[in-house]
Amino acid sequence: MHIARRRLLGALAGAAALGTVPGVAAAAGPGSAGGPGGPDGDSGASDIAAAASAGDESSSAGLPAAEDAAAVGAAGAAAAALARLLPAHHRQVTFRAVPRKGGADAFRVSGREGALEVSGTTPAVQLTGFHWYLRHVAHAHFSWNGEQTAALPARLPGVRTPVTRTANVPHRFVLNDTSDGYTGPYNGWDYWQREIDVLALHGFNEVLVYAGADAVYHRTFREHGYGDAELRAWLPGPAHQPWWLLQNMEGYGGPLSAGLLERRTALAKKIVGRLRELGMTPVLPGYYGTVPPGFAQRNAGARTVPQGTWGGFRRPDWLDPRTAHFRRVAATFYRVQKELYGATSLYKMDLLHEGGKPGDVPVADAARAVEKALRAAHPRATWAILGWQENPRRAILDAVDRDRMLVLDGVPDHYPKVTDREDDWGGTPYAFGSIWNFGGHTAMGANTRDWARLYEDWRTKPGSALKGIALMPEAADNNPAALALFSDLAWTDGRIGLEDWFARWPRYRYGAADPHAVRAWDVLRRTAYGTTREDGWSEAADGLFGARPDLAVTHAAAWSPRQLRYDPDAFEAALPELLAVAPALRGSSAYRYDLLDVTRQSIANRSRTLLPRIKAAYEAGDRARLGDLTRQWLDWMTLLEEAVATDERHLLSHWTAAARAWGSSEAERDRLEQDALTLLTTWGPRPSADTGKLHDYANREWSGLVGGLYRKRWTTYFKELDASLTARRKAKPIDWYALEEEWLHHRPALRTKPAGDVVRVARRVARKL
Repeated sequence: MHIARRRLLGALAGAAALGTVPGVAAAAGPGSAGGPGGPDGDSGASDIAAAASAGDESSSAGLPAAEDAAAVGAAGAAAAALARLLPAHHRQVTFRAVPRKGGADAFRVSGREGALEVSGTTPAVQLTGFHWYLRHVAHAHFSWNGEQTAALPARLPGVRTPVTRTANVPHRFVLNDTSDGYTGPYNGWDYWQREIDVLALHGFNEVLVYAGADAVYHRTFREHGYGDAELRAWLPGPAHQPWWLLQNMEGYGGPLSAGLLERRTALAKKIVGRLRELGMTPVLPGYYGTVPPGFAQRNAGARTVPQGTWGGFRRPDWLDPRTAHFRRVAATFYRVQKELYGATSLYKMDLLHEGGKPGDVPVADAARAVEKALRAAHPRATWAILGWQENPRRAILDAVDRDRMLVLDGVPDHYPKVTDREDDWGGTPYAFGSIWNFGGHTAMGANTRDWARLYEDWRTKPGSALKGIALMPEAADNNPAALALFSDLAWTDGRIGLEDWFARWPRYRYGAADPHAVRAWDVLRRTAYGTTREDGWSEAADGLFGARPDLAVTHAAAWSPRQLRYDPDAFEAALPELLAVAPALRGSSAYRYDLLDVTRQSIANRSRTLLPRIKAAYEAGDRARLGDLTRQWLDWMTLLEEAVATDERHLLSHWTAAARAWGSSEAERDRLEQDALTLLTTWGPRPSADTGKLHDYANREWSGLVGGLYRKRWTTYFKELDASLTARRKAKPIDWYALEEEWLHHRPALRTKPAGDVVRVARRVARKL
C-alpha cells in the first residue's frame, strides 16, 4: 500500500475512534477547515435514536458482530464518500458517529459557514443528513441521473437552525431482482462506487446484491457431483442471470469463463465491502432449491420437481426442500457464500416465483424447510420475499416465523384492489414499494399521487405492519425526481405535499429559484408524475418507435400500458418552459438530463398520435397521404436519434463497450456483447421472443437502437405497405425475429461518442411540436 495512503487511513481510523472524522484530507491533523465547531455547541447525540437490531450475527445494518462497533463508529467512511463527491468542499464537513440507543436512524446537521457538523447513526445516515442539508440549505444535489454542485459557494452555507430528521421506518430497501440485467449487467466498480454513494445520500440502508451469486452456485455444486465446465455452461450470461436466480431460466448467454467468474466475484466483494463500510446491509440471495439438470440422477435418493417453462425457456428443476439432500446443498451454499462475501441479516428468496410449480410438495412444508435451512446457517436472519402476482402465497406466510419475514411489496401503486396488506399477509412486516419502471424503458413517469396518499395512511393506521420502503424499478438510473420523492417518504413527518415538493425540486436540481423551471415541473407533476393506480398500471407507457411495426400496435413491450396515461398536449408545455430557464442554470448535468428527457418524451409521444393517421391513410388506399405521413414518422425518428445521441449514457455503444470490457479474448468479448444486446432486443431465442412475448421487453430510446434496429424495422414495414397499395394486394407478413437477428449479427458500427447539443435539438423539437 502506498505510504501516503497508509498514513491517511491511519489518521481516519484514529479520528473514527474518537467519534468524529472531518473531510478526508483534514483528518491528517488538527486545525483544518473541516474541524469541529459551530454556533450550536452540543452535537445533539442524545436526540438521535437508532434502528432496532434485525438479525443474524449482525446489527440491523447487516454487519457481523465483530465489525459492528468499529464500522458504526467509523465516520471515516462518510468522509471518504464526501471526498469522492465534493473534492473541493469535503474538508468543511465533520462527521460524527452517534451510538444506537434503540428506535430509529436519525441525523443532525449544524454548524457555521465553512464548518459543518453532521451526526448520524451510521456513515450512510450521515451522508443522508448531509444530502438533506445540501438540497434544502445549499440548493445542490446528487442523483443517479445528473447532479448540480457547481453553484455551491467556496464556503458551504452555515445552518441557523439544526437540520434534524428521523427515519419513520427501519427498512429502506432498494433495487429490483432484475436490476443487474436491465440497469447494466456489465457495470464495473466505478459505476457501483458512485451508485452506492448516491443510494446512501438518499437514505437507503438495504441494497440487493446479485453480483457474484454465480460463483456461489458454481462452488456449491462442485461439491455435489458437477464438474467445472458443465457448471459454467449452466450459468447464464450476466445480462440474463437475474432470471436464473429467480428460477425462471438457465444456461442462456453462457458459458462463463473461469476468468469472468473470478472478476465478477472480485466486484461483488468490493460492493458488499463498501456497503458494510457505510453501515448498509447487503441483501444476498438465499437458497430455496434451484439445481442444475440431472441432480437426482447424480445424487442417489434426491427428489426434484420439474418446473416447466417460463417465457419460452426451460426452468431449472426444484430440489424438494423437505429432503436431506436439500439441507446438505443449502448448508454448502450458505457456507460458500459466507466464505466469499460474509454473512448478512437479510436473504432474498422468491419461492415458486411467477408460476413456479410445487408438484406434490405441500407449499407450507417447503416454506418451513427453506426457513429451517436459513436458520441453521444464520439463526437471526430475516427472509425477504417479493410481493408480486400471487406471491408470497398465504401458505408460505402461515408456515414461517412472520417476525423474521419481510415482504417487499411491489404493487401497492399498481392495483387499486390492494387496500389491506395486514389482512392479505396476516400481519407480516412489509415494505411499501414501487416498480415504476419495467425493462429499463426510458419513459418518464410514476404514480407519485399514490405514494403521497397511501404510504402515510397505511403506515400510521392502527395495527400497521408497514415497516419500510422498497424502491424497486426493474432498472435503476431513470426518473430522478421519482428517486428523490420516493426516498423522502421514509424521512418525512406526515404526508408529502406534492405541489410544494415539486415546486422546491428545481431549485436544488438546477441551483437557484427560477419561475420557468417551477412551471415546467408543475406541468410534469400534473402529467407524467400525476398518474395513479386507478387505471391498473404503475409504469408509464413506452413509445411506439421501439415497437415491432403494426398499424394497430399500442405498446412495444407485451406487458406495457396500451395508451398514454396523461394528456400529451399538456405534457408538451414543459419543454418551452425548460428552454426558458435562466442561462446560468443550464450548465449542470442535472438540467441537461432533464431537458433531454422531456425532449425525448415529447418526441416519443408523437408516435401515438401519428400512427392512427398512418393507419387511416393505408386503409383508405391513399398512397400519397401514406407516403407523407410515414416520412413524418421517420423524420421524428431522426430527431429522436439526434436528441439521444447528445448524451453518453443514451448511446447503445456505452452498453456494448461495457460488456466487451469484461472479456479476456475476442471470442469472449463477442459473446458478452451478444448477451447484452439480446436482452434489449429479442431477449432470447425465437421461442422466448415470439411465443414468450419477451421481444422488446427492454426497449429503450437510445442512439443506435432508434437510428439502427428501430428505424430498420419501420422502414421495412412502410416499404411493404407502399408496395401492397401499389400492387393492390394485402401486405405480406414480415419475419421480425429474422430481421432482428440479422441486425444483431451484422449491424453497422455504433456511434461511440456523443454528438450535438441537446439545447439546440430541444429548440428544434419545440418549434416542430
